[in-house]
Amino acid sequence: MTTEIDAATRTELEAAAFRRLVEHLRERTDVQNIDLMNLAGFCRNCLSRWYREAAEAQGIALPDPEARETIYGMPYKEWQAKYQKEATPEQKAKFASGNHQH
Repeated sequence: MTTEIDAATRTELEAAAFRRLVEHLRERTDVQNIDLMNLAGFCRNCLSRWYREAAEAQGIALPDPEARETIYGMPYKEWQAKYQKEATPEQKAKFASGNHQH
């Protein structure tokens, strides 16, 4: 059985899910981008790039720093200074061996 959802409602649901994902990633500052890349094949930077590309598809010029701030909840450099840790040799090796086609 498939639930019928009209296009407008589907867009609203997708937007709500996206907002929740962004909120979750903002809360989980302990999860490093390299961990996301190694496990899921995307990270916060990918998400901000997809957001920017969606804006551009709608004719909206959105610079990378603004798109990143939308995802990180603060300027990217500030997030890096507060939360980003040096990747371990193991994380770097896994990343190097991965097939990241994001």
